[in-house]
Amino acid sequence: MSDALNMSVSQIFKQEGKKFAFVSFSDGVRMAEGKIPDCKITANKGFSQEEIVQLEEYMGKELMRLKNMAASVRVMDAFLA
Repeated sequence: MSDALNMSVSQIFKQEGKKFAFVSFSDGVRMAEGKIPDCKITANKGFSQEEIVQLEEYMGKELMRLKNMAASVRVMDAFLA
């Protein structure tokens, strides 16, 4: 993976009583999107299988931090700014 990998975390969603959020990774050319707390990549464009495994491992190791980031996302703030 390149050092210039950007990551973003969505707000928390709730469906059928289960909470989840999305984590996106991009380096400007390639992109991948994963879902937490499953820590699985659900969409990939350009990352190798080895890199996908590394991204999933990263999500697993940083799960609590990613959950906290998702909990702090306030979508409505974007409309009020």
